[in-house]
Amino acid sequence: MAEPELVDVVVVGLGVGGEEVAERLAEAGLSVVGIERDLVGGECPYWGCIPSKMMIRAANALAEARRVDGLAGTAQVQPDWAPVAKRIREEATDTWDDTVAADRFTGLGGRLVRGSGRLDGPGRVRVGDQVFQARHGVVLGTGTRPSVPPIDGLADTPYWTNHQAIEVEELPESLLVLGGGAIGLELAQVFARFGVRVTVVEALDRVLAVEEPEASEVAAAALRADGVEIHTGVRAERVEHDGTRFTLRGSGGSAFTADRLLVVTGRKAHLTELGLDTIGLDASQRYLPVDDRLHVTDQVWAVGDITGEGAFTHIAMYQAGIVIADILARARQASAGADASGTSSVVGGAMGASSSLAASGSSGSAGTVPRADYRALPRVTFTDPEVGAVGLTEQQARERGINVQVGFTKLGSSTRGWIHRVGDDGFIKLVADADQGVLIGATSVGPAGGEVLSALVVAVHAAVPLSQLRHMIYAYPTFHRAIESALHDLS
Repeated sequence: MAEPELVDVVVVGLGVGGEEVAERLAEAGLSVVGIERDLVGGECPYWGCIPSKMMIRAANALAEARRVDGLAGTAQVQPDWAPVAKRIREEATDTWDDTVAADRFTGLGGRLVRGSGRLDGPGRVRVGDQVFQARHGVVLGTGTRPSVPPIDGLADTPYWTNHQAIEVEELPESLLVLGGGAIGLELAQVFARFGVRVTVVEALDRVLAVEEPEASEVAAAALRADGVEIHTGVRAERVEHDGTRFTLRGSGGSAFTADRLLVVTGRKAHLTELGLDTIGLDASQRYLPVDDRLHVTDQVWAVGDITGEGAFTHIAMYQAGIVIADILARARQASAGADASGTSSVVGGAMGASSSLAASGSSGSAGTVPRADYRALPRVTFTDPEVGAVGLTEQQARERGINVQVGFTKLGSSTRGWIHRVGDDGFIKLVADADQGVLIGATSVGPAGGEVLSALVVAVHAAVPLSQLRHMIYAYPTFHRAIESALHDLS
């Protein structure tokens, strides 16, 4: 058995959260081993946020060109996927090569180990024949993978996940999308705008089922206007592939055919691979439960999708900041204690510029480490129109027994919406706690729904009194001025 190598921190999984933790701790002077079996940076830069938004940007440009007829004359558009695929390969992913990210980490003093890391007892991680013992702790950031439902026949077919959809260089003539969540709708709209015949099949009674019903209606109408067929309340029962085309057979005798099948029915953390049993944890859980400082156990932290707090890059980065601060604070304490006896174990010390993260909490108070707070968790579905949301939906608030007030205004009734004229579908919906007099949730749907959301995130996060929100000055004529109208409706 290999003798454990003593290091300060081991980070298992270098997705956006794990990568941030590993880089900042290495920069602070700790000896950090980062373990990654795939690409440093994870899902977001290679198959998620970045390349998909490049696709969306291109598709939206086509849509805007087609709107010229309603505003400024006439225009003809000829879609071409080639420059989009080229940009994804060359600008976003380096043809799915992580050399730049890997070199950035090692350039900061980190040590990159390729392979699958597995816990091997308290503070110990095994990867292949190597074993590392961490002085200060282990950070788990292994993320999630596409969750493929156990549909009869599916496993034996060449179906797509988001990976193949992002990597595609030649578009199919037709596409079936199984799953009407954010990823499914974003990709469905992109492909439809490039001329692909797209059909979305969703088991629930509406698309974007986690959002407000009004958001589902607007999103579905927008996709149908782009030629997408949407079938809700259809449970997939069997998938067939004849070597050329897919057939999806659903409940009620329904059947759909297409050249390609994209399966986007959620994502799943694979905890059984992490050796959680060696530190007394149950690996059969869906996610890793963590406290408000992301502790799994005393010296094990987790960040990102694996925590179950939301599969968003901004959540992973937010959590990473807390973990960095916590570990640096512990490293300082350990160094101070060790220095008293003249046996400091912190390689290079953790007292550099980055250690300032550990010296201030979310409120800026000295000597504290910030605690995770998800009350104002923002989320955006980048369809056209965008669907931005924060906090609780109306239904979630009512289920919690809150005395709910709702304010609503259509974006088209605002001056900016009227000016925008075509492509101005959307609304602002506010969910307030009437007893506390604050917003606890909000949805912003429109051409800039994700950007307008920022004001609502601040209001929910800071619990700004409704009376104060009503007496703010909202710039005219902007999309965000519709918030003022929704506040009047609330009262």
